[in-house]
Amino acid sequence: MTDIKKSISPNGEEFSLPVEDDYQVENERLAVLVKEHKALDHEIVVVMGVGFVGAVMAGVVADSCDKETGKSGKFVIGMQRPSIRSFWKIHYLNRGIAPVEAEDPEVAPMIERCVCDKKTLTATFSYDALALADVVVVDVQCDYLKECLGDVRQGRADIAALEESLGIIGARINPDCLVLIETTVPPGTTEFVAYPIFKRAFAERGLQNHEPLLSHSYERVMPGREYVASIRDFWRVCSGINKTARERVVKFLSDVLNVEKFPLTVMDRPIESETCKIVENSYRATTLAFMHEWSLFAERNGVDLPKVIEAIKVRPTHSNMIFPGPGIGGYCLPKDGGLGVWSYHTLMGFEDDIFKITPLAIDINDTRALHVAGLVRDGLRNQSKIVAASRVLILGASYREDVGDTRYSGSELIVRKLTEMGAEVLVHDPYVKHWWELEKQDTYPAPGHSWSRFFRNQESLTDIRVSKDLKASLRGVDAVILAVRHDAYQELEPEHIIDMIGNPAVIIDCFAMLSDEQIKTFFAAGCEVKGLGRGHMKRLKEEVAEK
Repeated sequence: MTDIKKSISPNGEEFSLPVEDDYQVENERLAVLVKEHKALDHEIVVVMGVGFVGAVMAGVVADSCDKETGKSGKFVIGMQRPSIRSFWKIHYLNRGIAPVEAEDPEVAPMIERCVCDKKTLTATFSYDALALADVVVVDVQCDYLKECLGDVRQGRADIAALEESLGIIGARINPDCLVLIETTVPPGTTEFVAYPIFKRAFAERGLQNHEPLLSHSYERVMPGREYVASIRDFWRVCSGINKTARERVVKFLSDVLNVEKFPLTVMDRPIESETCKIVENSYRATTLAFMHEWSLFAERNGVDLPKVIEAIKVRPTHSNMIFPGPGIGGYCLPKDGGLGVWSYHTLMGFEDDIFKITPLAIDINDTRALHVAGLVRDGLRNQSKIVAASRVLILGASYREDVGDTRYSGSELIVRKLTEMGAEVLVHDPYVKHWWELEKQDTYPAPGHSWSRFFRNQESLTDIRVSKDLKASLRGVDAVILAVRHDAYQELEPEHIIDMIGNPAVIIDCFAMLSDEQIKTFFAAGCEVKGLGRGHMKRLKEEVAEK
């Protein structure tokens, strides 16, 4: 008897993967639903991929209403391939449960409302849903695989899953179906990868005289309390491969997004829209990487860089300067520039090396967190301790404040480097339930892709659990790293931290969270304090000693 494969949800519930007989039942269910919604003159939208972006995009589309009548105008089918890793998401969605965790209080009720009340959203594992679609939104992940840490050039874009998905779509959709690629992709993907795939698929079906209606519009999703708004109530750039596709994507986005307040920017070609996303994120990554060298300068020359930045920001042209912290994290900024470099050489076929700043910025941002481990080492030395015999607490596992998203978090590299150096590492974060990059590092984000491969002695990290008990976490540690600007950490006072620790410790400030007076309080209690870009620590320590 063959074992039935199962997909396990984050809370441990098991779902058997579909077998052959399940597909006929599912296809019949979809046909009935689509017939009902077609009778209501609803446009049928299939969202392919119900992950971090796709699940909420599906909800936004399903929740949209005709701007004149106020009635629902879309029926959305969220589609996820039935893999062991993701099949559970289909069952969650069909119960009205969001398959992604979010701090935004709008996500859960929106999904429940669309599934259970409005009946405008369902989910499926069957690719046959594509044949029923008027619009297909592609939210299939496109990653950049780095072969080594700190050299993004030694890597490549991983577009295999996207190419496979495009082939599946091309083999099934009606030729007048609009395909909207929402995934962040290497510039040129829509025209040089997707278009040939669709033309071949159409030709095999005897549709060689039909032009695919391909379009591109990248998301600007931000985790946190404005998750839904970052999709629905935010500016969008879009483009189509031809006039009809361009007109169709403008109409579709205008139907489902708040374009009255946030107008669309329509580009002539998809490669321009695709390039917008890469340049947008590369620019941000570069400005953050730029601050790293000045952070080191500040630390070595008695300068408090956060104060320098605030002094400069009074000038309107520089008001958006940001102190970078221990790493930039998130899914986009650490990789998107690499997609551009790869595209130039691989899709476009150029052999010269025009990219200097973009890959260097990624390399700097990828390794910035390693400097934090050095600060911990130096602080412990000043207390006659060594990393290998110390307990170090990381306050904050997520990549940004007040969210539970750990993707490419700077804190991960801090943990890995300190573990390599022999420290016993503890983690606290009020928003993170599971740190999958550590707990499932053998298989997450995919087998062989974990950052653990860049460090030694990482085996024990699968046992790390993120604590919610701050007092218990702090008790008796030798060092505390303020790694993320969560509100809960910014409200902490030095006296309370010292009391909870119970002994003088090393305090590392990664995000300029401590005021000068707070730093002095730590020094007065016998603690050692260091921080990224905070070169004035020695001066403050001397002021305390003089008193």
